[in-house]
Amino acid sequence: MTQLANTICLFDVDGTLSKPRGEITKEFKEYLQNLKNRVQLGVVGGSDLIKIQEQLGNNCTKDFNFLFAENGLLAYKDGSILATQSIKLFLGEDKIKKFVNFVLHYIADLDIPIKRGTFVEFRNGMINVSPIGRNCSQSEREEFEKYDKVHKIRETMVSILREKFADFGLQYSIGGQISFDVFPVGWDKTYCLKHLPESEYKTIYFFGDKTFKGGNDYEISIDPRVTKAFTVTSPDDTQRFLRELFP
Repeated sequence: MTQLANTICLFDVDGTLSKPRGEITKEFKEYLQNLKNRVQLGVVGGSDLIKIQEQLGNNCTKDFNFLFAENGLLAYKDGSILATQSIKLFLGEDKIKKFVNFVLHYIADLDIPIKRGTFVEFRNGMINVSPIGRNCSQSEREEFEKYDKVHKIRETMVSILREKFADFGLQYSIGGQISFDVFPVGWDKTYCLKHLPESEYKTIYFFGDKTFKGGNDYEISIDPRVTKAFTVTSPDDTQRFLRELFP
């Protein structure tokens, strides 16, 4: 079967291809492998490659035509590394230290029901901040998400950081259930589009669950290069849209 020319489907991971921090189902994986014969597929996730592999499988860099970890700062094409970038080089150690110190002091004084560990995770292309701590259990993760929707813990913290570090050239994106990402301006999910030449990709469909303003799918969902963005509520919802788009 001939692939559609100049067309690619890009997918968020959490809540789009799998349940948050869960694994993609065997049935959905098989469906995507068949769909790949008809249209190019790409994944763009805020997490690092190891976490994406935990959710999509160890061969995910080959299962998709493109895989963009950390919003595309680590980019794979057909299983081979395409490009890399680093926040450490962009900010420098002095600014990173000031930022991390402030965040840890802020979280230490934060009054929330539960705190665990790994509040700051330094990644190749971003800093991930979690008020509850990334090594909380799945049930604690879900409880924090409910608590955060009411008390806006992450939203408030992001607002304070924006003001405090206004001269650092950073932007903030709330994603998943327990954390938010911090990265240089322009290093959101639209960064991955740099690896898709306009002359080769004229139709881009994007699927994500956090397309609201402030969500980590927002910027790419409104980017002029994206032909249409689909806001999904679950992996089943993603598959429903795909079946309608490619009957």
